[in-house]
Amino acid sequence: MKVVFSSSFVAIASLALLASCNRVQLVVMDHPRNFPSVVNKDVTFYSAALKRNMTYRVYLPQSVSGETKLPAAYLLHGCGTSFRDWSNYSDVGAYAAKGFILVMVDGACSYYVNAALNAKDRYEDYLVHDLISDAESRFPILRGRENRAIIGVSMGGFAAVKLALTRPDLFAFAGGISPAIDVPSRGFSVRRWSQSMRFRATFGPAGSETRMHSDPFILVKSADPAQTPYLYITAGEQEPLLPPIRRFVTLLKLRNYVFEFHTKPGGHDWNEWDEQIPGCLESLIAHIHRP
Repeated sequence: MKVVFSSSFVAIASLALLASCNRVQLVVMDHPRNFPSVVNKDVTFYSAALKRNMTYRVYLPQSVSGETKLPAAYLLHGCGTSFRDWSNYSDVGAYAAKGFILVMVDGACSYYVNAALNAKDRYEDYLVHDLISDAESRFPILRGRENRAIIGVSMGGFAAVKLALTRPDLFAFAGGISPAIDVPSRGFSVRRWSQSMRFRATFGPAGSETRMHSDPFILVKSADPAQTPYLYITAGEQEPLLPPIRRFVTLLKLRNYVFEFHTKPGGHDWNEWDEQIPGCLESLIAHIHRP
């Protein structure tokens, strides 16, 4: 039997689902890793875009002399986790000792976009306007595109690539570690009804302008390769996202983007991502301006 949903029903269900997701309170087990000559700090500030307080975490060198300022890398987590995962499950903090400030950004399950069906969830505005501005006002961070990178895992990897294509004025380097690159192009699935409705609330209905404007497979065809940040993309050889990631990399090659692509044995988890981080950060060191 074919089931037909009215557009009003779908919209209401999408908003209800999104609202219920936002009400979930997770028990946080926090155990940030420590590194020699590196400190971590949590900051809570008011986001004008989200109209509420938000928290982010920073790794930075223990001592920064005089008027010295450092480049920053903004680290985006995956859906269903939190900004704390970067410090809890990886050794990324060690790179602060090499002259970087690492800013771990809370994105809930937003894909770091301004939600199509919930005007209150303006996560892209929160990131590119509120959070970057707050971090640069509190910490010795060099301003300007040439001093700024964005790196993400899974959902965050999607956002890093998408922002590289849509906001090349902001970043000189973008890293997508196991990026969920195909999410906006996924069709409706009865088996994954709740996920499909969440994607609809986030990106808009299939075929809509908001959906297309968030789809890296479409954006890569119109963005200017000469203006796009250097792209570093990785994937685990056993993860289900590898085929769409390979398809996206083929498009990058066809349009002459400047990028590198790597795979390692592993799946879609922090064990694999922690193995991929050193290569990504070493590439960052090679491609971003440092004093």
